[in-house]
Amino acid sequence: MAKDFYQVLGVPDTATADEIKKAYRRLAKQYHPDANPNNAQAAERFKEISEAHGVLSDADKRKHYDQMRRLGAFDTGFRRSPGGAGPRPGPGTPGANTGGFEQNIDFDLGGLGGLGDIFSSIFGRKGREDAGGGDAIETLVEIPFRVAALGGKVPVRLPVTEGCPTCHGTGGAPGAKISPCPECNGRGTVTFGQGGFAVSRPCPQCRGKGKIPSTPCPTCAGAGQVRTEREVLITVPPGTETGAKVRLRGQGQAAQPGAPVGDLVVTFQVEADRFFRREGLDVICEVPLNLAQAVFGTRLRVRTLDGKKVVLRVPPGTQPGRKFRVKGMGIEKGDRKGDQLVQVAVKIPDELSPEQEELLKKFAESSGMAF
Repeated sequence: MAKDFYQVLGVPDTATADEIKKAYRRLAKQYHPDANPNNAQAAERFKEISEAHGVLSDADKRKHYDQMRRLGAFDTGFRRSPGGAGPRPGPGTPGANTGGFEQNIDFDLGGLGGLGDIFSSIFGRKGREDAGGGDAIETLVEIPFRVAALGGKVPVRLPVTEGCPTCHGTGGAPGAKISPCPECNGRGTVTFGQGGFAVSRPCPQCRGKGKIPSTPCPTCAGAGQVRTEREVLITVPPGTETGAKVRLRGQGQAAQPGAPVGDLVVTFQVEADRFFRREGLDVICEVPLNLAQAVFGTRLRVRTLDGKKVVLRVPPGTQPGRKFRVKGMGIEKGDRKGDQLVQVAVKIPDELSPEQEELLKKFAESSGMAF
């Protein structure tokens, strides 16, 4: 029987959420494609681990999964027939039982064939597949503050699984003979008895393809896919905030060789800037003033988002923390544009010479200041 999700992560079905999380992190680190380049088996294992964690880490999904698991369905499919236990012929085979209750489970299991229609209705999704039928790649991209504010383009390198260039997805070496799988008779699935159910799962010998080569492909070890990296240039819209997402159609990967290509879903993380911070469409910066500038007034050249500088007039008697507004120099989004707020920070000298102290005391006394 195919391993269930608890077996995939190596935890008991009584495992706590923390135990599941720790097991996933340990296995993901071990089998991550970056640590196992061009290793098709490691890539398959990593995908299986991710799928298991995606279900078991969510309380609602885990509850529904446990219900299906108790029925003997595990992460495969089931067909209930009026007979008792024992093997049942697969769909379309002579003598297949068409009576009783029949239901298929179909959501993604490490590329070994679909396993999502029932689980998608239970879980509210269909694995990692998008509307185009391929695998949607989700990635987090950090972008500089100014790029997020003004918009621009950023390059991103993504690990993807693509069809093997040597065998073109067949899994066979050049010149190899491709024959129907003897284990599943070319169906791609095997069926066996489980209590009052006939349970089907992807064939372990042909990996759900229904065909096997006489000689495995030396590049992908018969998987039909290889792990590689692809660089994508992503357009960042002006006014982008942390958590914003963009979907790039057809920039993901195919669920299996020859299948439609999915989408790329990018979530942005805006990096902090040393000078600017954001409040809505306004940008705020802080500039230092010495005591004399605050008392007598001055003119400052202040940098703006676009790299240019504006001259700001600071009047005499300016208090620490006062903000000056520069109209229209904030973030533009649609038909709206914010301002730039310049906050002054008055710096007090750490030490004064005896002469400076004397002059400051005389100034304070003449101004009626107590000290």
